[in-house]
Amino acid sequence: MHQKVLVLDFGGQYNQLIARRVRELGVYCDLLPPEMGVEKIKEYSPIGIIFTGGPNSVYEEASPKIDPAVFSLGIPVLGICYGCQLTAHILGGKVEKAASSEYGKAEVTYLPSPVTEGLPERAVSWMSHTDRITELPAGFTKIASSAHCPYAAFGDIKRKIYGVQFHPEVNHTEYGILILKNFLYNVCGAAGDWTMSNFVADKVAELREKIGNKKVLCAMSGGVDSAVAATLVHRAAGANLTCVFVDHGLLRKNEAEEVMAVFRDGLGMNLIKADAGAVFLEKLGGVTDPEQKRKIIGAEFIRAFEAQSKQIGKVDFLVQGTIYPDVIESGKGKSAVIKTHHNVGGLPSVVDFKEIIEPLRDLFKDEVRKVGLELGLPKSVVMRQPFPGPGLAIRIMGEVTEEKLRIVRDSDFILREEIAKAGLDEKIWQYFTVLTNSKTVGVQGDFRTYEYVLAIRAINSVDAMTADWARIPYELLERIAGRIANEVEHVNRIVYDITSKPPATIEWE
Repeated sequence: MHQKVLVLDFGGQYNQLIARRVRELGVYCDLLPPEMGVEKIKEYSPIGIIFTGGPNSVYEEASPKIDPAVFSLGIPVLGICYGCQLTAHILGGKVEKAASSEYGKAEVTYLPSPVTEGLPERAVSWMSHTDRITELPAGFTKIASSAHCPYAAFGDIKRKIYGVQFHPEVNHTEYGILILKNFLYNVCGAAGDWTMSNFVADKVAELREKIGNKKVLCAMSGGVDSAVAATLVHRAAGANLTCVFVDHGLLRKNEAEEVMAVFRDGLGMNLIKADAGAVFLEKLGGVTDPEQKRKIIGAEFIRAFEAQSKQIGKVDFLVQGTIYPDVIESGKGKSAVIKTHHNVGGLPSVVDFKEIIEPLRDLFKDEVRKVGLELGLPKSVVMRQPFPGPGLAIRIMGEVTEEKLRIVRDSDFILREEIAKAGLDEKIWQYFTVLTNSKTVGVQGDFRTYEYVLAIRAINSVDAMTADWARIPYELLERIAGRIANEVEHVNRIVYDITSKPPATIEWE
């Protein structure tokens, strides 16, 4: 049983980042909706509660609220941005529209307190607000201010309730991590018992108790998520685990052969390859909507595993490498559905297994990699570039065809080859090509052509929740574009995607 912090989600853009920061500081946390109520909060038994930011104004009738009784539980509270204003508003302070909004970096002056311990008198913090607190509730004192925000942070030291108007979770806030650490350790009394070694030991014990002597089938894609999930389950189930790699015909060039070589021949896993490319391509025929593609692929994945399990014998559990960003983007609680991941919202309603086991469901990508290293997996596996479960189907705009698959495979191979030659393969988090559904006029060999536009996507990220486009040198981009135009048939124009996440997602569909 780990100590836990409850992060209540009021809809801010950095909310998943807050959860990651808390875990990075050695404390487990969950991101849950504020509507869970006081009784559920008491059952959760957190050592601290964090209110996230959000886009609303606390004085508006329709804005999200929290039961005031939460402040009487004796559990330390830290409100961030909207959460800070909400704390002041509920406890009798005054929140008003600011005369001057603050967005971006602002110099903050700090006063001594348990959450500002070790901070200098002045430091830069990241602001993002149009409202401000103009009057503190009774019993609270100012612990920070900025030019446009008289109460940039405040606290009731006796009741252990604090608020910060800025965002300590983002890198732009100097000493922001120290503020969070101070709250967790100085105020909440955290012991720092959330480590990857503890996670592995606890998860293996949990899986061993759940699985017993029953048979388990693991959905193995070859990526880091399914590899780590399979290794965790293998420690618990041993010979009762069979891994099935479904080659849906939507993989990158030579990838099926590489997966078998690494996991079956190299790691000695009981790995069976199921060739289902023809079935997937038939099911995707004529389909252009990306959500429909994902749901079809999710359903066919399950059907393929069901068919394989019947050959193996009675199988009780199916293992998947679902991770936390998959769950969040597919819609969690009241969160919006960004896109359905094949292993979350894409699952059919009837599955022929007793239960689906997702041992990594609550982990971010960087945590999954740490678990992989803790399990002793090779770095080549743990640091493998992310690849979506639906494969190249969501890197092809419009209908998926054999010709389009060939174009994406060949162009992607050239991109990866040139990135590796330039020594950037371990410096760029993810890079791939996307075939658009647009054609443009070109000139190749003195002849007019009317062929596809192909996009290159390269991003840097830590956990896939946010991402920034990679600044690939122009000379390298020129070389890649030249090779693709000359070596890949039916492409005459190459563009580079320079959109970060948000507002875009990493994949195009």
